[in-house]
Amino acid sequence: MRLAALAASLILLPAFAQMPPDPAALIAAQKEAMKALAPMNGAWRGPAWTLQPGGVRITLTQTERAGPFLDGAVKVVEGRGYRDDGTVGFNALGVISYDPARQAYTMKSWAMGRTGEFPLVVTADGFQWEMPAGPGAIVRYTATVKGDSFREVGERLVPGQEPQRIFEMDLKRVGDTDWPAAGPVAPR
Repeated sequence: MRLAALAASLILLPAFAQMPPDPAALIAAQKEAMKALAPMNGAWRGPAWTLQPGGVRITLTQTERAGPFLDGAVKVVEGRGYRDDGTVGFNALGVISYDPARQAYTMKSWAMGRTGEFPLVVTADGFQWEMPAGPGAIVRYTATVKGDSFREVGERLVPGQEPQRIFEMDLKRVGDTDWPAAGPVAPR
């Protein structure tokens, strides 16, 4: 009888080793990682400027709203830039997630008809992410969130050239928001 139990356990051991990780543990790790980005939760507004193709500089009133989703396992961020006449000149949506297996953050972004998925690095007071910008070039965005201040700059980096600032925003917290988690569809 003991021999049969031992044989059965040796057969089942590899099957248990290949079981997927516990979802509760994965979600707990994601929620813990998202705490580093909690200072950006809320509604923000302030001046911004960006360089358009051809070097045309436009100014905007930039707004951002950020909040936790999936019970805090991901962060959702929407940015809108308003022209002087009140029309939307820029609109973007980002979803920041954390992969416990890779121990890495990623941001999936949709902006102005384009989409991409980019590595995101959490810093002591914000975050940084990069995207390709042509052969050998990248655009690096660096955000700093301290108290009621949310500043982000974008620089185009080309090997052998000085960095070129292409974006800058200086926002102030205008309040809290329950977006995007508020208002889910009720079961009845």
